[in-house]
Amino acid sequence: MLTEIFAPCSVAVIGASPDAHRIGHTVWKNLLAYGYPGKLFPIHPRATEILGQRAYASVLDVPEPIELAVVAIPAEQILPVVDACGRKGVRGLIVLAAGFSEVGGEGRELERQLQAKVRAYGMRMIGPNSMGVIDTQSRLNASFAASTPNPGSIALISQSGAICSAILDWSSSHGLGFSHVVSLGNKSDIDEVALLQIWGSDLRNRVILAYLEDIRDGPTFMAVAREVTRTTPIIAMK
Repeated sequence: MLTEIFAPCSVAVIGASPDAHRIGHTVWKNLLAYGYPGKLFPIHPRATEILGQRAYASVLDVPEPIELAVVAIPAEQILPVVDACGRKGVRGLIVLAAGFSEVGGEGRELERQLQAKVRAYGMRMIGPNSMGVIDTQSRLNASFAASTPNPGSIALISQSGAICSAILDWSSSHGLGFSHVVSLGNKSDIDEVALLQIWGSDLRNRVILAYLEDIRDGPTFMAVAREVTRTTPIIAMK
C-alpha cells in the first residue's frame, strides 16, 4: 500500500533550511503546519535547529528510524545522500530536484544511477522532479505546494507540478477536497499504474484524476484502469 510514502511513521527533510526562500524551508514548514503526527527530522549540514526543531547534519546522525525522506537538495548532490538513506534503512524517498532525464544527456545518466541505487536498497521513490506528496488522512504535506488541500474523496495524480499547483489553488476556492495528491515528476520508480493499483481499493477515493504527459506502458495502464474503474471512476488527460 506504499505506506512508506503516504502514511510513514517518521519523516526526514534533507535540505530543510532556515532560509525562507529555499524549497526545503517550504517543505519543512508545510509538514509542521499541516499537523503531521509522526516524528520529524530536519537535515541540514550546518543549522542546529529549524523552526524550533533540532536539526541533524545527516540522516545517519538521527538516533531514531526514518521511514520517509524528502530530498530537497540539488540534483548533483543526490547520489551520496541516497546512499546514506539506504544505510539508514529509509524505505521511501520523495525527490524534488529537477535536472535529471527531462534535461537529457548527463541528467538522464544521473537519473539512471539514482534509479539503480533506489532499487539496490529496496526503497520506493516518487520523482525526481516532483512537487511532492500530500495525504490528507495521515496529515502529511511533504510538498512545496503553496495551497493546502481540503480533505475529500478525490485522488489526484499529476505529472506536471505547475498543473498540480494550479488545481490545488483552484480547488480551495471551490470547496473541493482531496484524499491524496501526488506530483509524479519523472516517475523513475512509482508511476501512475502503481498508484492506480493501490488507490482503486481505497474506499476514501470516489474518483481518481490523472494529468499525464506520457504513458510508458499503454497496455498495462489500460488493463489496470479497466479493473479499477469497476469500482472507482478514473478521469485522465494525456
